[in-house]
Amino acid sequence: MSQEATTDLKRTHGHAALLRKGSSNKMALKEKIVQIYEAFFQGEDPSSGNPNFWDEFFLLKPNIPYIESEFDKVSGEGLMMLKENLNALFYRAVESLKEENTIRVVNAIYTMAALVRGVCRKNFGDFGFDVINILIGFDAAETVMQELVENLNQILNGEYPTALKQQVLRFIMVLATAADNISLNTLLEYLMINSVFESLIQILGDVNLRQMLGGDAVQVLTLLVQYRKYESANPYIVKLSILDDELALTGYAQVVLGALSDFNREYHCRSTEAQAGWFSAFASMVGNMFVPDEKHISAVRANDLVLLALYEAIHLNRNFITALTHTHTPSTPTTPPSSPTVPVSNPLNDPAPELHKIDKALLEQSSHPTNLLVTFLEYSSIVMQDTKDETKHSNAKLCLVILTCIAEDQYANSLMHDVNINFRVTLHRMPMRHRKMKVEKDTPSRPLVCALLDLMVEFTMSHMMKSFPLELYNRCLGIIQRVLCYQKKCRVRLQYPWKELWTALINLLKYLLSNESNLLKKHNNIFHLSSKVVNIFNLFITYGDTFLPNPNSYDELYYEIIRMHQVFDNLYSMALRYTTSDGESKESAARLTNHLVNVKAIINHFSPKVDSWAAANQLSSLTEEQVLDVVRANYDSLTLKLQDSLDQYERYSEKPRENAFFTNLVRAVVMDVRKSVSNLSQYHQHVLQSVSEM
Repeated sequence: MSQEATTDLKRTHGHAALLRKGSSNKMALKEKIVQIYEAFFQGEDPSSGNPNFWDEFFLLKPNIPYIESEFDKVSGEGLMMLKENLNALFYRAVESLKEENTIRVVNAIYTMAALVRGVCRKNFGDFGFDVINILIGFDAAETVMQELVENLNQILNGEYPTALKQQVLRFIMVLATAADNISLNTLLEYLMINSVFESLIQILGDVNLRQMLGGDAVQVLTLLVQYRKYESANPYIVKLSILDDELALTGYAQVVLGALSDFNREYHCRSTEAQAGWFSAFASMVGNMFVPDEKHISAVRANDLVLLALYEAIHLNRNFITALTHTHTPSTPTTPPSSPTVPVSNPLNDPAPELHKIDKALLEQSSHPTNLLVTFLEYSSIVMQDTKDETKHSNAKLCLVILTCIAEDQYANSLMHDVNINFRVTLHRMPMRHRKMKVEKDTPSRPLVCALLDLMVEFTMSHMMKSFPLELYNRCLGIIQRVLCYQKKCRVRLQYPWKELWTALINLLKYLLSNESNLLKKHNNIFHLSSKVVNIFNLFITYGDTFLPNPNSYDELYYEIIRMHQVFDNLYSMALRYTTSDGESKESAARLTNHLVNVKAIINHFSPKVDSWAAANQLSSLTEEQVLDVVRANYDSLTLKLQDSLDQYERYSEKPRENAFFTNLVRAVVMDVRKSVSNLSQYHQHVLQSVSEM
């Protein structure tokens, strides 16, 4: 032992004293457990000569804050000197999990959680190996961790109180969030070798257990899937990808649906209450002057783990699509929306009638059949409204990534396009200067793909702003392309107001033209985005006769292109300018000019004919029907170029393109989960009460 380390230990602990000063200046007895902890952290062995020590020790309520504070006082070298004591304490805690006395089991779990957190708070050069050595010991690590996981599985699968099972799941969360970078957390290597997957699936498949433990089980599974997912074969990824247990998959979906439904319901209550009479509107306005939108941001951030769980299930498991669209009628919310407190004076000021409407709207909403996809589309419409904040932008991106995976799935598309499977989907619209924020009261029941397209149209129309979210627009257009490719391939004639989509896309091109210089300073690939827009039009031009609902829709497409020809002409001119320069946009601009060939051909073919018809009939302006007549009469003489690969796209792949995004997202999730399980001891009394009632 070095002299420095010895001095460190003595300075930190000194000799164990039986008394300490209380808050009232009287001398208060130390807890017995604290005296024992002090002996441990002084390098002593309080169990020496006492064969009943460990039986008695785990009957004492652990003082977790004290343990963690002691770790903060000890240096790294001093901690190495305590290795044998810490190894023994951890091992005895693992052994106690097999005890019939559940009080010992509970206390052992809390003790292990405190030890893990205490050791992992120290900054080690080689995080994983030093932690394992100090906590368990290299030589015994494999055996002890195997026994630990077996004992945890035994509790999760056995006849134990639900509250105790919940603490086991939260202890696993403590293990999983020990390091900021989950892939550097070598403790999880032992959870890869000794799996808890089957126990988690059993919980999700059990209706009763899922009510209490489903959320924690999904969180644990999602965290374990993240461990070294890009570096090695993670058994949780493999098992989740081949899972075909319908009950478990449906349970998984129900957990996610419940979390997203709570968020949607809360948003609906807040947004509707804001319109419930002038008093509450005024109160809300005054409140918002002083209270930042931190609550909403934290609520969105809390859903990162929920969305990550949904993403992993959809991305990895083809069978999950069935659970995603599993229909059920939701129950009425158990907690009614809170009413604002107002003084009862003038009945005109009383918002009660409006609040009754809120309750009625919630009741009506809860009576309609729904599924996870319906709930997720509504959730997406909320978080996509504001993407300026980094948290919300990340959340919105994850929503679009999930929708991309859904739009690529053949089975999901077949369900979304099925005219016999209709749903009412509530989509929330972003408040803008030229329109009021509103939610459609009588949302029609339609195939789900209509709501998906509505969501993409709404996003396209509402985010043409200074902080232009280029990446999100690329995702949005990619989803539209995938849906159209499915319709073309399967010849699905969807009854949808396509003109709204065309108008949104043309407005996007107008925005790009108006902000060309500013956008090119920040993003050099606006030509790529423009090409995506143009190629969606090319899909309609080339293959529209196979999936548009009727010939009139095809005629209306041509009418919109001719009517807005100036936008396409300006886009072509802009692209042409950059093809003659040697800048980094030269190639993408050249591709854009090629993609505009058919649009230009339509404009050049029909515009003179429309003009000559107007001149012949001595008309200065034509009605839409007159232009359509000219179009219909001149289709035969139009020559278009067949463009390749319009109905093809690069399938979504997380690796390597999205590695950085998910690494940062998972790091934030890990830190949030660690915070949520940082004080397990607050549940101590509740758990002991549950145990005693058995």
